[in-house]
Amino acid sequence: MEKPILPKTVTQVVKLYDPRTWREKGLWWTAGLFVVTYLLVITILAIFWSRSPETFDVREKAATLAGGDGGDGSDAARLVTGTYTTAAAIGIAETLLNKPGGYLSNDMTPPGVFLDNIPNWEFGALTELRDLSRAMRNEFSRSQTQSIEDKDLQVAEPQFSYDSESWILPSTESEYRTGVRAMDRYFARLRDDKTSDGQFFARSDNLRSYLAVVEKRLGSLAQRLSYAVGQAQLDLALAGDPSARQARPSGGETENKTPWLEIDDVFFEARGYTWALLHTLQALSIDFEPVLTGKNALVSLKQIIRELENTQNPVWSPMILNGTGFGPIGNHSLVMASYISRANAAIIDLRSLLEKG
Repeated sequence: MEKPILPKTVTQVVKLYDPRTWREKGLWWTAGLFVVTYLLVITILAIFWSRSPETFDVREKAATLAGGDGGDGSDAARLVTGTYTTAAAIGIAETLLNKPGGYLSNDMTPPGVFLDNIPNWEFGALTELRDLSRAMRNEFSRSQTQSIEDKDLQVAEPQFSYDSESWILPSTESEYRTGVRAMDRYFARLRDDKTSDGQFFARSDNLRSYLAVVEKRLGSLAQRLSYAVGQAQLDLALAGDPSARQARPSGGETENKTPWLEIDDVFFEARGYTWALLHTLQALSIDFEPVLTGKNALVSLKQIIRELENTQNPVWSPMILNGTGFGPIGNHSLVMASYISRANAAIIDLRSLLEKG
């Protein structure tokens, strides 16, 4: 029986997928070299993109936004109360969007889709940015409860609250860039000559309201970090108020422990939040300097900033260690919790100072 004669194109296709053809022409080596090169490039990018961003200078950022380089007094003279805090918010948002690899939390392709440390860092920084933009909209830009919201902050605050993992239609990046543009307009309006166009009120009650939110954030992060080694905790939810009630009863003692695979997630979320908070407090120390000096509280804020700077020290280990007790292996989560707890205690003291007449 004669073999059927295949068309020339079909024959070529059959030969192309014939392993003997690949061996004869060295295609296996070519394919292997391509795969190895691809994996090497992905690995290098993953390592490069996984580095936490460096801090930026708030004064220099404000001067740049004002059209100067921050190198002379004329640029600083054009910066009014509130411009440093606004510049800090813009700088945090731009870092999230423009750092190496860009914004990674919504990536659907390698290597971003395989990374988790930087996306958790991004979420921590984003949480602080959301708190700051909300405080600017509801507190800093309003003189009293019956005053009208600023038109640009009314746009920026909900934009930064958009879903942090939206990939498309619309993408997270496009929504956040809209928020940055609104902040840019607010920054420009603060500096123009129109008396009723854009305001920022540096008052002690405004600052106290913002610090109250920070206090709760830091307290939560410190607790979550301490759960890395497990912690037995008594129920203190209703302590101090005999008439207090809660929705459902809870046990007298609970055991909390972070799953092993989530320890680094909590660590980098805390690192991202404290990174953003560091810049915000540096800006507030400038915009609220007269208020803080009048309360003799400026040095307290500077000490908080110093504690937060310690949270950004380099991590020399290739992974987040989780040693127990006083064992031979360190525990990065507990070290971070220590810095955060000290900063939180100082914030509580600072709020007390601001409440005094």
